[in-house]
This record gives sequence, structure tokens and C-alpha cells, in this order.
Amino acid sequence: MIGGLVGVVGHIRKEGKMVKPRRTKKFIYLGVFEEVIMGALAAVFLVVSSDPDSALKVVLLAVIAGFGGDALLTCLDFLKIRHKE
Repeated sequence: MIGGLVGVVGHIRKEGKMVKPRRTKKFIYLGVFEEVIMGALAAVFLVVSSDPDSALKVVLLAVIAGFGGDALLTCLDFLKIRHKE
């Protein structure tokens, strides 16, 4: 849940608002849900793989992983732009 919240914060920081999901002719754009899902998945994988021993470590790892999910989406967007050129 914490990773998903960090994903929402990253989305608002990047877009300036919460963008709703929408369907285009070629694909479905998930909007804010894309960042929530990536942040939550990154947090789950990092917390499970690191086996923290306190609640504070779980929260810190989830926040760090949420930012990592945001960085991954930014990298994928960069690759899409580069591929078009």
C-alpha cells in the first residue's frame, strides 16, 4: 500500500494532476493506476526479498521501492520516445 501511495505522489508530481484511465485506438492508458501498480509491485518484491525485521524497515523499503517503480516507468517512457525517433 505504501508503494502505491508513493506511486500516486510520483504521478501527481510528474503530471501535475491525477490522470484518469482512458482507451485510445491503439492501447489502454492506465493513467494513475499504472504508477500505483508499479510502485506497489516494486514495494512487495523488495520487502519480500529483503526480509526486514521491523515495521520501520518495511515502511522505508516500501517508500524506496515506490520511487524505484516511478524511475522504471520514466525509463520506459524515455525508451518509447527514443524508439519513435
